Amino acid sequence: MRRRLVTVYVTLLVAACLALAVPLCGNIAARGTSDMLLDRMNDTARFAGLAEPSVLTGNGGTLAGELAAYEQVYGIAALVVDRDGEVVASSRSGLTLADLEPDGWSGGDGDMPEPVRTALAGNRVGGDHVVWPWQDRPLVVAEPIGRSGEVVGAAVTVSPTESLRRATLVQWGVTWLVAFALMLAGIAAAGPLTRWILRPIDDLDEATRAVSGGSLDIRVPTAAGPEELRRLGESFNQMADTITSMLESQRTFVAYAGHQVRNPLAALRLRVDGLARHLGPDARQEHELALDEVDRLTRICDSLLTLARTEDAEHSMVWEDVREVVENRVAAWSPIAERARAELLCEGRSGVSVRCVEGTLDQALDALIDNALKFGGHGVRIVVRVGEPVWEVDGREGHLDVHVVDDGPGLPEEQLDRATEPFWRDGGGGGSGLGLSIVVTLLELQGASLSLRPARPNGIDARIRLRAISPHEPGEGCEGDPEGTPESHGRT
Repeated sequence: MRRRLVTVYVTLLVAACLALAVPLCGNIAARGTSDMLLDRMNDTARFAGLAEPSVLTGNGGTLAGELAAYEQVYGIAALVVDRDGEVVASSRSGLTLADLEPDGWSGGDGDMPEPVRTALAGNRVGGDHVVWPWQDRPLVVAEPIGRSGEVVGAAVTVSPTESLRRATLVQWGVTWLVAFALMLAGIAAAGPLTRWILRPIDDLDEATRAVSGGSLDIRVPTAAGPEELRRLGESFNQMADTITSMLESQRTFVAYAGHQVRNPLAALRLRVDGLARHLGPDARQEHELALDEVDRLTRICDSLLTLARTEDAEHSMVWEDVREVVENRVAAWSPIAERARAELLCEGRSGVSVRCVEGTLDQALDALIDNALKFGGHGVRIVVRVGEPVWEVDGREGHLDVHVVDDGPGLPEEQLDRATEPFWRDGGGGGSGLGLSIVVTLLELQGASLSLRPARPNGIDARIRLRAISPHEPGEGCEGDPEGTPESHGRT
């Protein structure tokens, strides 16, 4: 939009300067011609008044001296002819009409030039054209000589136009210099002027980008600018306020609901667990199912609280040894895996640290291992594998993959694409549908990602891709991390 505005502005500026300069140049040439023509017409009229006796008597002695003095002073040739076109008197001896215009008279008929014929017909010649700088023809003025209403001859002056054309060119040059200076000044002002005009739009664009990036406290200034843009900014601010209010209400509700339900569930589990000593052997299985349902409801509340916490604006970043985190989570889940007669293993690269939001990698692994145990079936084999870091060409950044692979029944590929959507379930029952969506939310906080692919020959390969930073990258310590370097966490 900025380029279009500058293009339109510069085009209009150039057009306006040309629209002013071109007519002004025409007026300058016309004014110069008019001034010279008025002066020559007065001189020619004076000669016509003096020439009447000489034309009637055919004796131009006295008149010839007047014309000669005129040419000597002003450099303008002049002569007087009778009604037949014969020279009666001239500014120098032997001067004829042909000598006044060596290239020939335009519109002449035989030996009678067109200006003389026009003057002998009783019309004044010389005021019907403009002398332009590229024309080198002289300015011809012819005045009819009359006696008692009858034309008896004509007085003719032929003025060189070199000085007039030179003066016109000088004035044109000044005019175009001023026009170009105005255009350059206008073009130089195009950038600041465009920025000033588009500043409200730039503010709106920056606010929109900030809000889309999660900074919901950004607002657009609406105190200045065109009325239309002020209204647009006010509408945007109202929209941002509405979105912020809705998200805050949703976050508050989720956190409140999860917290308030959690305590009654804990009390319920204690009471249900205490019923075990009053039940007979036949009711043991139903009792265990009831405890599992209470545990499932507790996990759902924990998931809701986790979702609410992940939407906070600020998160502390720490260095964590990936293999160490994986080993800790595998050790924590091993008793549960043994009860489910599942095999839970840890393998892969050691000694690689990444920067991540504190606790997010643990929670992501917990959700993936929990899903694999719940849906992998009896005797499922789960392998948590840390891959080798892959670096970019410059060696400064790269990524590290952590795979949670099970050999359970798995899911079709089209369902794997939807498995990370909130509350999505495959229809087999069990689960809240929040586990994988929470993993995605946790990983997105640190620029990581989760992808699900079919494992071979069966099962699911859940890949966590973490952002890795070269051990030689300086200044990667973070506030709140006293050691502040990957080496302090065992990185090699």
